[in-house]
Amino acid sequence: MTRTLGRSGIEVSAMGLGCWAIGGPVVWEDGRTMGWGQIDDNDSIAAIRRGLDSGVTFFDTADSYGAGHSERILGQALGKDRDRVVIATKFGWTFDDDGSRRSHGPSAAPEYVRSACEASLRRLGTDRIDLYQLHIGDLDLTAADAVAEVLDELLSKGLIRAYCWSTDDVPRGERWLGRPGYTAIQHNLNVFEDSPAMLDLCERENLASINRNPLAMGFLSGKYTKNTRITSDDDFRASGIEWVAVFDENGAPRAEWLAKLDAIREILSSNGRTLVQGALAWIWARSGQTVPIPGIKTAAQAEENAGAMQHGPLTAEQVAEIDSILGR
Repeated sequence: MTRTLGRSGIEVSAMGLGCWAIGGPVVWEDGRTMGWGQIDDNDSIAAIRRGLDSGVTFFDTADSYGAGHSERILGQALGKDRDRVVIATKFGWTFDDDGSRRSHGPSAAPEYVRSACEASLRRLGTDRIDLYQLHIGDLDLTAADAVAEVLDELLSKGLIRAYCWSTDDVPRGERWLGRPGYTAIQHNLNVFEDSPAMLDLCERENLASINRNPLAMGFLSGKYTKNTRITSDDDFRASGIEWVAVFDENGAPRAEWLAKLDAIREILSSNGRTLVQGALAWIWARSGQTVPIPGIKTAAQAEENAGAMQHGPLTAEQVAEIDSILGR
């Protein structure tokens, strides 16, 4: 099961694997240490290899994930198989690349974009980035124009093959239309949080819709109940950050989301799917432009995610039934 990254013509597996978690915790500007909990690099490498063996050819990371660590681990894990896959990485959030794992603020300065690309190439151990993504979702439009000029320059030099903006704002998603290198928008999408306007834009302009948060921060795995808590001090899902919708400040799943999941559980798990696979199947059914990128920490997660491709999308009738149940 494959899809095309928009206008680029680059073919990828219908889902990719997200590599935020394997970067490990980072010290944020406010002093908090945040990530997806502790990681083991051997587990991360095994997860990437399992995904590759299971038919995944698209891997999404960012230079700021683990302050460079995710890119290094991805490059190490792919090794001689680099040419079998499509690598997407992001730029825009600065950090100390010295092992201290300290993150700083955003930057879109042209000289920074050039140096960030060169640094990502070194960490990934490759001579080109297949999809280079602006990571500042709310960047001022004028500044974004200057970024696009640099991206066109990198494209002409063969350092990148195509580019993308990671944003949930439709006017920003429209800003680079007409530029030949612009081929995708990365945005939030899962069965609970639809994005019709962004999907309409991607379909209308033949842009790939790369879907972050396809499993609602792991909630759609079904492993969280009213009695479970995320207790790790460095797991951002228990931080009370405003954009963490499904968990409260104590790391408890919110009751209203549990009720929603119970209401659609049977549809998502139809035809032998796991809940995870059903959640990915909904995304594929939602639009032919979509490429979900569920995150991984273990080989078992990579295998379950990749297994969704064997089942394919939900039916249009199932999507309509879910919409009815969720009241949209």
